[in-house]
Amino acid sequence: MTTHSFPVRIYYEDTDFSGNVYHAAYLKFFERARTEFLRENGIHHSELAAQGIAFAVRSIQLEFIGAAHIDDLLSVSTQVVAATGARLKLEQKIFCDDTLLTSAQLDVVAIKTSGGPARLPAVLRALAP
Repeated sequence: MTTHSFPVRIYYEDTDFSGNVYHAAYLKFFERARTEFLRENGIHHSELAAQGIAFAVRSIQLEFIGAAHIDDLLSVSTQVVAATGARLKLEQKIFCDDTLLTSAQLDVVAIKTSGGPARLPAVLRALAP
């Protein structure tokens, strides 16, 4: 299984009053990593939009294990777990050095911007184990 890695630096705006990364910020980090994962595989949101196709997160399960702090350099990994015609199952993890901080299992679906399911690009279906 191929793993895509994306670096994220923690800034003040990512933290809450305690100095820890605010829980919703992890969702942004996962989203950025998924976008770069797609880009690395030749898929660009703007091109899909021009074809009337978009991606939507259907479900996500998060586990917060540890906290990130200001100035930390994180690594967000993305792996394809499975793919069907319209659904992509992903596993994403956020690490600080070698310490796992947050993990996510999610289903992403391809949809037509006019409504209804769309077929996943073949390159994504081919990444499934």
